[in-house]
Order: sequence, then structure tokens, then C-alpha cells
Amino acid sequence: MLLRFRVANVRSLREEQELSFVVPEGEDSAVARRLPLSDGKSIPLYSVLGIFGPNASGKSNVITALKKMREAVLSSYADWTSYEGIPREEFALDPKAAAESTFYEADLVLEDGVRWTYGFELGATRVESEWLFAYPKGRRQVWFDRDASREKVFDFPAERIQDRARLSRTTRHNSLLLTRAANDGHPQLTPVYDWFKRNLWDVTPEAERPQREAYTAKRLLEDKETRRRVEELLRVADLGISGAEVERAPDGRPVVRLRHSSGGAETVSLDWQVESFGTRSWFALIGPLLLALDSGAVLLIDELDASLHSRFAAEVVRLFQTPWVNPKRSQLIFTAHDPSLFRIPGGGRLLEPGQLWLTEKNERGETELFPVSDWEPAEEEDLMTSYLAGSFGGVPRISEGQIGRRLMQTDTSAEMGTEEA
Repeated sequence: MLLRFRVANVRSLREEQELSFVVPEGEDSAVARRLPLSDGKSIPLYSVLGIFGPNASGKSNVITALKKMREAVLSSYADWTSYEGIPREEFALDPKAAAESTFYEADLVLEDGVRWTYGFELGATRVESEWLFAYPKGRRQVWFDRDASREKVFDFPAERIQDRARLSRTTRHNSLLLTRAANDGHPQLTPVYDWFKRNLWDVTPEAERPQREAYTAKRLLEDKETRRRVEELLRVADLGISGAEVERAPDGRPVVRLRHSSGGAETVSLDWQVESFGTRSWFALIGPLLLALDSGAVLLIDELDASLHSRFAAEVVRLFQTPWVNPKRSQLIFTAHDPSLFRIPGGGRLLEPGQLWLTEKNERGETELFPVSDWEPAEEEDLMTSYLAGSFGGVPRISEGQIGRRLMQTDTSAEMGTEEA
């Protein structure tokens, strides 16, 4: 499971920012679950984090940064070449940022309960630093530490890692040691690499929808239990759908027709092309959701509410927050605009203060990321109302009618300029 993620100098994330699943001290959480650690202790973690904020405030850049870290871990050895340099997207509004390193770090817990911290800093042409720490008994063990500015770049304290000399000799200056080790199936380091390979999957509801529709349809053909789960998710979203029919076309492609209730006991099957955009978006999301829940993965969804009704989005949150639906402790990070996700229709909170993260840009155009829990809202406080009132920040700085007034001013100025000409 992912505990924390830290990043700096990636897109609008200029200074170091942190995103954390760990329940803040003093927050009495009803939805957090305790994760047992190898040292006999446990830590309370959320299963869901939501990132909210105005347009262009950097919400999607947090998701992008997580994806960039994963891409670096998986591809640095095979894809990074010396003549192209290291792929980065540093902060663009400050010329000094190009000469500074890009920083990534993740705290995670593997299946055996051992907590790890892995991170690295990337320059334009080389890996500036890289480190891996383990906490099997609660105390930090340094497995390796890399610093490109030292004469001895790689340091392996306590000699915990095998094949140290070969790893030092064969890891290129522009490749991560973790990637190099996993490429040869290193028995000690590959499990950390595999965590990145099996996690941080990203979904954008409006992108690649046909491929995800096909994947969900394929899952309908797997077995009766999977089919039951897909159909139940269709029904629970209150779409008037009672089931699904699926068959293979001559080219092997699955063809789906959803059965709709017609007011009585009878149902009507509709061609896929006449289904609404919302129905198809929800159907396309079901496959990746079930895959994440079945594998215990960390799923990233950018703009969850872009093509889904708020009720659909709320159901996604509930899937991950319900222990019996999510026994493998899968996690979800999503971005959204709709503050109605702060609470449930009948009252109460869908997401707690420590699960609600806000983004806003400062006067230098830098994204700042912070949880609502930093503001210590009262237990009975309506978080959506307070958010919309600007109590926590992270809302557009615009007054009612401001856009219209500015448009009128622009039109008036244009007319005056035409008259003067």
C-alpha cells in the first residue's frame, strides 16, 4: 500500500509537495483501516484520497507526477538514452528550475508488512541521487544510497544487497539502479520494482473509453461471478439496467447489449451505440475498477466527475471504502471539481478532512497541495459549504458576474478602437 508520495519540480509542482494516505493525528476516522506492519505495530490508512481545486490549479499534475515516477522506475534502463537526455517536465515559469533536479519519493508497504522508502532526483542528463530505506523492525535500514556528486557514487551500508559490485559497475549514470537490478531479476530489489509495476494505474474517464469498454465486455465473458459483479455495478448506479448480454463477433471482439427495464417484468435490449454517454462511461470504468479491487492496486482517476454523475462518482468512492468489497486494501486517488462529493445526500461526510486535498496556485504560479484537515474543521462542520465559501482555499478567486463584466469591457474597448480607427 502507498503511505505517502512527495514530489518537487514537476510541472506546476515547484516546491516539494506531499500527498498522504496516513490518517492525521487527532482525526477520529470512521473509514480508515489499520495496516499491520512487520514490527508488530499498525498504522491507520485511508483507502481513498480526493484532490479538488480550481481549473489549472495543478490537480492533474499530482496524478501526472505519480505516473512519471512509475514510468521512470519501469523504463529508465531500457528507454533513457544519453543523447536524448532524461525525460523531465520541470517547472516552466522559473528559468532556474531547468538547472535544478526533479525529486520523487514514495513510502510504501509490501505484502510482508515491511515499510520501504524509495526515491530519486533526476537532472537533465543523469540521476543525481537515489536511495532505498527499509523498516523491517521499525528502525531505518539504508539499503543503498547514490550521489552522483561523490567520487564513490554508490554506497551500500551493512552490505545488505547482493551483487553490489556488479550493480555499481553496470548501472548507467542516466538509469535508476532499481530498474537495472530488476532487469536481471535481482531477488532483493525486484519486489520493490514490482510494486511500481503493479500499482499507480491511471484512468481518465474521457480518454481511451473504447478500449476500456472492450475490457469490461471481456470481463463479462470470464465467469459467472465476474459477470454478476459487473451487472450489479450497472444496476446499483440506477441506470434502469437489469443485466447485460454479450457475445463474440466473428472477429473475436465482444459485443454488448444492455437490458433495460421497460416498466414491468419485461426488458428491452438496446444496441450499444444508442446507450447514453454517461452509461458508456460508467460501463467503461467498471473493468479497471474491478481489476484494481481484485489485485489490491493503487488506482489513479483524473477528473472522476468529468463524464460521470456525482452519484456514480460517489459509488466509486464507496467501493474502495467498504472493507468487504475491498478486502485487498486497494487504494484510489482521484481528482474532481464537484464539491458534492464532500458529503452524502442524506447528510454526513462521504470523505473526511484528511481525505480531502486541495490545490491552489500562489502568485508565482506554483501549485500548493494541502489537506482540509490542516484547517482543523469542527466535527459537525459541513465541509462542502465551508469549501464553497472559501474557508479552506482551493476555490476560484472570481466573483459572481465577473466574467460577463470583463467580456463587456473587452467588447466596449474593441468598439472604441474600431471607432478611433
